[in-house]
Formats: sequence, C-alpha cells, structure tokens
Amino acid sequence: MTTMADRDGFIWYDGEMVPWREATTHVLTYTLHYGAGVFEGVRAYNTPQGTAIFRLEEHTKRLFNSAKIIGMKIPFTPEQISEAQLAVLRINQLKEAYLRPMVFYGAEGMGLRADNLKVHLIVAAWTWGAYLGADNVERGIRVKTSSYSRQHVNASLCRAKANANYLTSMLALNEALRDGYDEAVMLDPDGFVAEGSAENIFLVQDGALHTPDITSALDGITRRTVMQLAKDFGIPVHQRRLTRDEMYISDEAFFTGTAAEVMPIREADNRIIGKGARGPVTEKLQKAYHDLVKGADNSYPEWLSYVDAPAKSKKAAA
Repeated sequence: MTTMADRDGFIWYDGEMVPWREATTHVLTYTLHYGAGVFEGVRAYNTPQGTAIFRLEEHTKRLFNSAKIIGMKIPFTPEQISEAQLAVLRINQLKEAYLRPMVFYGAEGMGLRADNLKVHLIVAAWTWGAYLGADNVERGIRVKTSSYSRQHVNASLCRAKANANYLTSMLALNEALRDGYDEAVMLDPDGFVAEGSAENIFLVQDGALHTPDITSALDGITRRTVMQLAKDFGIPVHQRRLTRDEMYISDEAFFTGTAAEVMPIREADNRIIGKGARGPVTEKLQKAYHDLVKGADNSYPEWLSYVDAPAKSKKAAA
C-alpha cells in the first residue's frame, strides 16, 4: 500500500524542492511533541483556463495570521508561500490537487519553552477526491453530535488553524465513524452548535441561512465564499448561536470546507433533516460553488490563481 511517505514527486521544504521521500525531519522535532504548528488546506482545480488555486491569497493570509496568533514568525513572505504552492503543482504536474502548507518548529531543543527554535515551512500537494465521499455530494451524510466539545475560545485560540487544535477534531470524527456515522458535529463549551470536525456548518430555515458565529469555530474560507454566494442570490444569512435541536428541525443542513467543499447533511443523531436528502438551497449553493472553483462562473476572477502565471497581489473580495 502506498503511504503518504512513499510517493513520487517533490515537496517544497524551506525554499527548495525536495524529492518526496527525502522530505523528512527528526523525531525530536518540537512540533511533533507539542503540536505547536499551523497549517492550511488548499485546493487547486482544473478550469477551462488551466489549473488554478482557489482563494490562494486568503489561505496564505490565514496561515500567517495563525502563526502570529500562536507566536511563530514565518521566515518567508506571503508572496513566497503563495508562489511555492503554485510551484509544487507545476513540478508535480498536477491538474487538480489538495495542498498542505505547514509551519513547524525544528529539533533545536525540548521542553515547553520555545526559544532558539528554527521555524520550518513545507508545501505538499497530492490528488485527493471528495473528502466525504463522491456519492454523498448528492445524497448527503449522516452526522452525530460528539461527546467532545470544541475548545473554549480562550483555551486554544480558535482563530488559529493550529496543529494542536485538531486533536479534538480527530477524537470527535473517529467517535462518529465508530458509531456508524460519516461525520461529527461539535458543540461549543456552552452547548451550542460550533462546527464539524473539520468543517463549518449551515442550517437552512424558511429560505435563510443560519450559521454559528466564529467565536469557537474556524473562520472558514469556504464558509465566507458560501456566504458571499448567498448574498448574491439574495438569501439572508444570520450568524448567531444555534442549538442542537434547531439542527434537527431545520429544513436543510450542510457543511462547508476546503476539503469537504459543500456537503449536504441528511441526518443528525438519527433524526432525518428536512426530506432526508439534499435540499434546493443547498443544491443551489453547491452548484454555484463548484462553478466558481472550476472556472465555469467568472464572477470572482480574483479568487483563482493560475499555475501558468506567477502569483500576483490581488484585492481580496469581501
């Protein structure tokens, strides 16, 4: 079986293209022991104009924001990291891919005091299909409210897409999978709906979207995209606290995320949501999102960064 470590291709590692199998680091690397690192999940799509990364600059900006939040200083510029992501697609000749930039500390010392540690950065890319299953894009998934809560806003700084934050996500997802579900829904420390294990969540009620505020959830770039699409369609969007029982009686529900894209939820905790299938509002937004990322809709050309041209600074859409 091919593992993530045993592949052909190249990984960008501290400014150089390193053969995939040689992109290694020491077992005493600080981040391996303490989870002090930040990362991004980014997707590239094959469009009629060529391969393009969706909302590249926003992802790179969030990577730098995450690093700032946890006190890491990235030794590269945002422009260098954006170009590195385009470069790994070129050198690996990938038409569509999932990209993983990650910032981590080296093995210069051990113990919680993070001083005199070198900051490293890698960018890898590989082909990765529908995160929650291609069949579920239409029929939707089954979710379980997790026994694990999303971290308190002041416990692990939830705006940061930090490595350590995903321990809870891993526990929640695997609990749901063991119980026969496809994904988990995590509540915040006060018992309100927060997000999935790696996705933001939306409910549809009377034609309007309702989504948790981001005090205990990640400020998702796909979330922002869907909210903009909803605005374009004249669909009201409300950011507020959502209760678990609201999820059960909503007309529709769906997840958003770079990996998950727009994924319908057909059932939560053995309660059928709506008609138990992808609803019309979800389908409309899902189609609009796919048209955007694949270049069929040119409404936001600044959101696509093409591999066959260097990364350029563009004004990010609201």
